[in-house]
Amino acid sequence: MAYSFKNSKGKEYFLHVKKVKRASGKETELFYFTTEIRKGQEVEKVPAGKKVIELPSGLPVLKKV
Repeated sequence: MAYSFKNSKGKEYFLHVKKVKRASGKETELFYFTTEIRKGQEVEKVPAGKKVIELPSGLPVLKKV
């Protein structure tokens, strides 16, 4: 099951990750929230060293601790 976050407005978001290969050849993980679960990209827990915060608009984002 994907990690879920319910914002102050009552809308539920799910955490996902996408692996991207940079021009330098380095592979980077991009974390993002969506309102629906995308199979194969969902994340079960918040990565170590990060926490979820809510922007004034209600969107959740990950922030370094």
